[in-house]
Amino acid sequence: MTSSHVASQPSLRKLARACLASVIVAMVAFLASWTAMAQAPASKGIEDSWQGTLHTPQKDLRTVLKISQGAEGSLTATMYSIDQGGQGMKASSISFQDGTLKYAIQMLDLTYEGKLSADSKSITGTVTQGDHPLPLVFERATPETAWAIPEAPKPTPPMPADAKPVFDVLTIKPSRPEQQGKLFSVRPGGQFVTVNTTLLDLIKFAYGVQDKQVLNLPDWASSQKYDLNGKPDIPGMPNPDQLRSLVKQALGDRFQFKFHEDKKEMPAYVLFVAKGGEKMQKAPADAGSLPALFFRGLGVLTVNNATMEDFCHLMQSAVLDRPVVDESELQGRYNFLLKWTPDESQFGGMGIKVPPPSDTPAADAPPPLYTAITEQIGLRLESMSKAPVKVLEVDHVDLPSAN
Repeated sequence: MTSSHVASQPSLRKLARACLASVIVAMVAFLASWTAMAQAPASKGIEDSWQGTLHTPQKDLRTVLKISQGAEGSLTATMYSIDQGGQGMKASSISFQDGTLKYAIQMLDLTYEGKLSADSKSITGTVTQGDHPLPLVFERATPETAWAIPEAPKPTPPMPADAKPVFDVLTIKPSRPEQQGKLFSVRPGGQFVTVNTTLLDLIKFAYGVQDKQVLNLPDWASSQKYDLNGKPDIPGMPNPDQLRSLVKQALGDRFQFKFHEDKKEMPAYVLFVAKGGEKMQKAPADAGSLPALFFRGLGVLTVNNATMEDFCHLMQSAVLDRPVVDESELQGRYNFLLKWTPDESQFGGMGIKVPPPSDTPAADAPPPLYTAITEQIGLRLESMSKAPVKVLEVDHVDLPSAN
């Protein structure tokens, strides 16, 4: 062979050294890349404990959100407002897609939407309750930074079902003139409290009737307002029947309330189940014996652990201008949120004058009451020109006796 066809020995050595150097450079680059990936923090999922401070006009509220994965892979979440007692509130819906977290707590009329940061350490978003949006930034909690969640108060054990309690102590005093709203409440230990309630309010509560079903009351009975504070003689949380019995006792002992019962035909509303069935959530079995029904604003009603009878009593006493008769035949207790746009005929029972409707209502305004009841909770409220209802004809009543 001639030299033109065979490379010289020195040239081969140079070529081998060049190839070896290229391999080493490639290996070093690969190792550096692998080491960087190994040392970089792993991208964390949304399942974790998050915390942030909600700055409201009244006070700062520390909020904890615990997100976990359910048995079927879906997300679940529980929110704690630890400056308001720390009671856990389960999200009614939650999603995390494309870095955006959304959750809602229907019973609070609350929604949240926020964006996860690039380093997965924070979520920046907005919490909205009703028509009031506020910024809320969550930070991923660590064992060192996590806020302690207060222990939930232990529920008061129920009063024996066959007990017949009476008020051991009962005070009745005039409400403060500037007092707003109205309250019926049973506090831990079974203490019964009302705020800003008239004699008519107490009668309606005790006997499950509407304004028009109480006849012959003096004018002061629907205008003078009182605060009641009573302690039953039997420990424990009274059930609804025991609670009504206590108020009946207060009416008889302190107001000398006497009446006789009759039936009359009058305009009324009747509650039925709508076509397609009810859309309400059953209350959990451990929810207790007493219902909780309260307004977060005009036309925003939260209902917890309530029967249809409880719902009808509230609607006829606070919202509507005639009795409401329950013909739903639904048994048990329910939780739901009902949102509607009230009209001028509503909330007279609470002493509130609803302003006339706007000529240009907001596009996202809730529907009228009757539409909302069907669309949101699967019931139907029908107006009837005449229906037989019970009435209480008052025979005697006095101003409350001294404490």
